[in-house]
Formats: sequence, structure tokens, C-alpha cells
Amino acid sequence: MTAHIWVRAENKANERRVALVPSDAKDLIAAGFTVTVEKSSQRAIAIEDFQAAGCAITEEFSWTGAPEDAFVLGVKDLPKGTEALPHRHIYFGHVFKDQPGWEHTLGRFASGGGTLYDLECLVDETGRRLAAFGYWAGYAGAAVATHVWIGQKQGNNPSLASVHDYPNRDALVAELSEALASIGEKPSLVVIGALGRCGTGATDLGEQLGLEVSKWDMAETASGGPFPALQQHSLFVNAILAAPGVPVFVGPEDIKASDRKLSVICDVSCDPESSYNPIPIYNRSTTFDDPVIRVLDQDTPLDVTAIDHLPSMLPKEASEDYSRQLTPVLMELGEPEEGAWGRAIEQFKKHTARI
Repeated sequence: MTAHIWVRAENKANERRVALVPSDAKDLIAAGFTVTVEKSSQRAIAIEDFQAAGCAITEEFSWTGAPEDAFVLGVKDLPKGTEALPHRHIYFGHVFKDQPGWEHTLGRFASGGGTLYDLECLVDETGRRLAAFGYWAGYAGAAVATHVWIGQKQGNNPSLASVHDYPNRDALVAELSEALASIGEKPSLVVIGALGRCGTGATDLGEQLGLEVSKWDMAETASGGPFPALQQHSLFVNAILAAPGVPVFVGPEDIKASDRKLSVICDVSCDPESSYNPIPIYNRSTTFDDPVIRVLDQDTPLDVTAIDHLPSMLPKEASEDYSRQLTPVLMELGEPEEGAWGRAIEQFKKHTARI
């Protein structure tokens, strides 16, 4: 069985990713799927490439008028509103961990009879995610942390005024390498969650820049903290999701250490409003246009960066990688109550029932 996939434009500022790229759309069409793609004023991949792949092209943000049997595919959240949602939507909803606004968002689906298949809930029988942007989130997170450290060394306040996207990873690494060479020293980096997708990305960026990288995972954090050794690294990238049982890695008392070298924390997981936040020294996410929170303004400053769509720094590579992972799962959309899709809809039903 096949289905109609409607790829919507993203409305979030600086979000240039797409969940399905032209080459994979072409494979879906060859398998009998209908693929409609909205034009976009910010997507990193040209609409002409989708048209050449055989996709139907439609206007930006026209998904509200899509056929009711279509699956509306996006990356980040829908535009804010109160209108009921009758369609079946596929995107990262960020509503299943009691995030602010979760009841409102799920209420729109409940009142419209629609469904949210949250991309975070597309898992196999063991609970492992079938498609993830994690590698690129970690890679970009380590890059932002390095940018912030460079800004500190240059005496900038804020240490990083803004973040922008890059055509590819080579351009990003070249820019950072040149900046580090001009300073004449390099930071040390510790990554927690180094064995996962996200941590691997952060580690790879650090090693490509020639940084000293310490790789921490479950064995290194099994004691439950505190972790004074973290304070002896210049950069800390957190690649562990906030969840019950995760220890506090850096708390208010930890950063009072007189011998602290830690000056930049990148929280890739970016869940500051969660009661399980392992870095409870900041209380809001940051953005491309406002990427840094100055936590301590001392001889050794401490900045936190926590951007919730880091892979958009490398939108083309991140989109291609994610689409490659997601396409085999999309091929199963003809039976949306089965397999990974069935597991995702069970999560939706579970949380919608709480409204």
C-alpha cells in the first residue's frame, strides 16, 4: 500500500532543513507514492530539484488545504494558532514530555480529529530511534561551543553575537581552524554521551579541529555526581537527553569551584524547562540570533548555548542524512497503524488522553 506525502515549508526562523530530499522522494514516487512539496523561501534545497524528481509542487504553507488523507511531513513545529488540525502530521512535536504548550498543541489535534506521528517516537521494537538528526546536532553543537570560546578569547561580550548556516562541513571547519590559528591556542573538550549519535558528532568535530577530546559515557557518569573533573575542561558538550535518572552534570555549586577552567557549555539536548535538566544553571533555550547566555562574568566567564535546531547550521548535509534514514520508514506509511507508525500513534493516543 502507498500514501500521499505532503512536504510542508518550515515556518521557524533559520530552519532550512527538510525531512525528505529529492533523490529519496524519487524513490517513493517510483514505489507508487504521491509526493507533494511546498515551495519555501528558506529551504536549503531548491524546489526545482524536487520538481525534477517528479514531485508535485504547491505554494508555501498551503498544507491546510491538503487532501485529508495526506500525511503532512515537516521538521519543526507548526505555526502557532488555535485552528483545529484534521490532518495526519509527521514532525518533531516536542509535546510528549510536558513541555510548555503541550496541552494546547495536542488539543488542536483532538478537536480536529487529526494525528501527530512524532518523529522522535519512530522507534524499532527495542525503542531505538529509526531516524535522527543527532549526529549533526552534536557536530554543530561542538562547533558553536568552539565559536563561543573563540569569542571569549577575543574579549567579545556577548562572546558570540549570532549563528549562521554553512554550505557544508568543510566551510565550517575551515572557518573555525582559521580562527583558532589566529588565537594560537586550542580549548579542551569533554563530551558526555560520547558513544551515541549526538556525542559522536561532537567528538568528530573536536578531533577534526585538533582539540583534546575526553569521551564520557555511562561508565564515567555512573557515580551520579558531582563531577569536579568537568570543571577542568574548557568546553563541555552535553549529548544526553533529560530524563529520569540522569544525574546533574553541572549545577550551581559546581561552577563556584575556584580552579574552574570550564567556560563554555553547549547543551545539545536543550531541555531547560524539564525537571530532569542535567545542567540546571540556565532556564531558557537560545537561538541563532541570540545564541549565548552569560551565566558567570568573571576572569574565567561561563557561557551556555542551547539552540534547539543545531543541525540547521549544516542544512543540506543534515537533510540528506536524515532523509536517507527516514525513507525506509516512509515506505511503510501505507499501513500507518502498524510497526513504527503504530508505536508512534500509541504515544499520541496516550498523551492526548491526558488532556
